[in-house]
Amino acid sequence: MNTNKKELIPTARQLMELHVNALFTHDQSMRLRAINEPWPGEAEAPRFFLGRTTEGTALCRFRHDVPEQLVEQLEGLCSDERIAADIEAKPKHLEDYMNLLQGERFTMGPCFLIPAYAEPTMQVVGLTRETIADYVLGDLQWLEEEIDYVQPCVALVLDGAVVSVCRSVRITSEAHEAGLETVERFRGNGYAQEVVAGWAMAVRQAGCLPLYSTSWDNHASRSVAGKLALSFYGSNFTIY
Repeated sequence: MNTNKKELIPTARQLMELHVNALFTHDQSMRLRAINEPWPGEAEAPRFFLGRTTEGTALCRFRHDVPEQLVEQLEGLCSDERIAADIEAKPKHLEDYMNLLQGERFTMGPCFLIPAYAEPTMQVVGLTRETIADYVLGDLQWLEEEIDYVQPCVALVLDGAVVSVCRSVRITSEAHEAGLETVERFRGNGYAQEVVAGWAMAVRQAGCLPLYSTSWDNHASRSVAGKLALSFYGSNFTIY
């Protein structure tokens, strides 16, 4: 993506493909292998991913060990899914998916594109291995261990201490997924949307699209999306 030109916004289906490709690694058959974490180590991917979009199309992916006959049954159900117009609406065939996969738990949540007009109104700073020592991390001390892997990383600093941070936690050459953390005693002050906006600008400057997803019951995270007027393009659903 050339950031010097007017941005061409992908379709909801294209954004969902960018989302699932950022979340998981795939084999040559586009079967899910592992969670695409930028730091060392691998966590196993879910057995089933369903992405419903605001355009009415649905995208599904399956872990490498799901039998082909079961994949065909699940694909048939996916093709009959409804449009993702309501952030909290569950998939039409949720019970069938769970029964076929003998699933014990599922995750679900809305997916957003951070628009180009999102900009911070407070001062934020970029954190790198070279600059992180300039600040007090406190409750966010764990950030020092992963800082090399989660670039760009943008923070809001008060009195020399990092109180809110947004960094890239799923990365491809086309899109980054946001990872957001605010120190508990500083929540509710609007700092989260500031670092998300600053992070999104940094991702775009790197030539990628900034994506933001969360779980349907994470109301604080959904509030950030609402305050920034993020562009809702669909909902994801996974079974482990």
